[in-house]
Amino acid sequence: MYEIRLKGYLDSRWADKFANMAFTHKTDGTTILSGPVADQAELYGLLRKVRDLGLTLISINRN
Repeated sequence: MYEIRLKGYLDSRWADKFANMAFTHKTDGTTILSGPVADQAELYGLLRKVRDLGLTLISINRN
């Protein structure tokens, strides 16, 4: 399981871009994407999407 914290609130319109990830909105104005990531290739793919969509990455945590 990984948690990817992004700046801002991502609404349901973003769900199709991040399949299999749950969205949690935090009171500090960030969104946490959480879910299973099979391997490094999948993690890098998620990070590429974050970059390509112009989202601001705050942190990545592995649980």
